[in-house]
Amino acid sequence: MAAHTDRYQNAAARYFEAWNATGPEAVAKAVAAAWTADGGYTDPLADVRGHAQIAAVITAAHEQFPGFVFRPLGAVDGHHDTARFGWELVNEADGSAPVAGFDVVTLDDEGRIRQVLGFLDRVPSGA
Repeated sequence: MAAHTDRYQNAAARYFEAWNATGPEAVAKAVAAAWTADGGYTDPLADVRGHAQIAAVITAAHEQFPGFVFRPLGAVDGHHDTARFGWELVNEADGSAPVAGFDVVTLDDEGRIRQVLGFLDRVPSGA
């Protein structure tokens, strides 16, 4: 059971590394480490496929929320090739977290993300 738990936690850790990477090269490298080449990301605001498009979504989030980082919220849970976890977008200056959500990811045999289905639980008005 621990091997499976590590698989889900490792996938989530790489996911957060990608979302918290800064600069085009770092984002591209982190996305390639986390997702399969044809991996996808879908949430209420985006539906993209492939490393370049996923990196563009991450870059856009950093542009909209400069000085914020994505942090896990609660434990990573999973079974078979699927994991789920909550997250918050936290302002590093004051600790506020105006955005929070929940993601479900499908993994390949090596633990890389094939698909993310994201849900936004808390979003500031006007965002």
